[in-house]
Amino acid sequence: MAQPVHVAVGANHRSAPLDLRERLFVPAAETPAFYGLLKAEGFNEALLLSTCDRVEVHALHREPASAIGRLRAILAARAGATGATDGPLPDPTDNPSHDRPDGPALDGRFYGLAGRAALRQLLAVAASLDSLIVGEPQVLGQLKESHRRAAAAGMVAGGLERRLRSAYETAKRVRSETAIGERAVSIASAAVEVARHVHGDLGAVAALLLGTGEGGALIAHRLASHGLGRLAVLGERARLTAALAETLPARPAPPADRERELAAGDILVLATVGEGHAVTADELRRALKARRRRPIFVVDAGMPPQADPAIERLDDVFLYHLGHLEEHALAGRRAREEDTGPAWAIVDRALAEFAADRAGRCAVPALRALRARFEAERETVLAGRGGGDAAEATRRLVNRLLHDPSEALRALAAADPTAAAACQRALRQLFRLGREEGP
Repeated sequence: MAQPVHVAVGANHRSAPLDLRERLFVPAAETPAFYGLLKAEGFNEALLLSTCDRVEVHALHREPASAIGRLRAILAARAGATGATDGPLPDPTDNPSHDRPDGPALDGRFYGLAGRAALRQLLAVAASLDSLIVGEPQVLGQLKESHRRAAAAGMVAGGLERRLRSAYETAKRVRSETAIGERAVSIASAAVEVARHVHGDLGAVAALLLGTGEGGALIAHRLASHGLGRLAVLGERARLTAALAETLPARPAPPADRERELAAGDILVLATVGEGHAVTADELRRALKARRRRPIFVVDAGMPPQADPAIERLDDVFLYHLGHLEEHALAGRRAREEDTGPAWAIVDRALAEFAADRAGRCAVPALRALRARFEAERETVLAGRGGGDAAEATRRLVNRLLHDPSEALRALAAADPTAAAACQRALRQLFRLGREEGP
């Protein structure tokens, strides 16, 4: 029987627009029903990772192409439940095994991965190599929480559990052996340092997170952990906004209150996705007037930047992009995404180790069967067929153990000499028989 294959189907911040990701998003309260749907579709092992920047299902299935198609249909149905997309959703079975997790996404929205590529995606997500800000720590916590929910739903068994443990170990090695995690934390910490320089004690400071992108969420979380007085989240997507506000924690703000929230925010973190400016110079002029010229620290966490360039010409507004914060934090050290080579090398080593371990596990049933056969033959001989003569008993045991393999090898040699030669080489290797002597 074929071994289950790891498959992954999803959409992330690179492959899909925000409106599609919002329709795909599965809140925590809805995950039991989602897993019930997966069970009804024949999935026994699966994990759903649903965040503001990605919705991704990892599963094990004996028919990977069929599994990818079913997962695509489930996600497509969910996307259509709250509105239509701008065209037909793609069929991931067209190409179920991209070489890289960031390879060509299907129709620019869904990706479908199988086998090694699916596991590589899981390891990359855990190690924060698939994040908007490489090295940000939130996604590992999100993955562990998703693991807990999947286990509670009875969707995690040995195969998926081993893959998740490999992902956690890989993430730990990436953080301990590379500087990727330091870069993400340094950027967020630099935002805290600048905020204190502009506003002083953060306990009396209010911040507004505009949008739900992971980069902005990382910075907002860092501000909150350093004593920020108040934090609000304002996004166009109600479900994503509510989910992010719950995790930070923060107060969700309705879009209708945008002007009032802008005026109330001492710190403005931009984390929107899409075309146009997240905030304009005119909006901040009105906010400054309402604030009676009290300064605003604007952190543009968009990639590419989302702030109106005219904002830099406003007095009492301090605008920092991610590049500014990185330079501030690292004093000129360049730790860009192209420096992730060592981290990807760790991921690829983990893949090789997992494959080797899995291959070893595949040999266990045959070895167990061989041991059982030998034990059965031993018991038969000891039952009296060899009498009390130890030499005769052991001779009979050896003859019984070698009889079936000898007959099979002779028959194979007559039918297929090449295959027989391969079997002989395997026997010599397995039993360390040394080099063949004579014909």
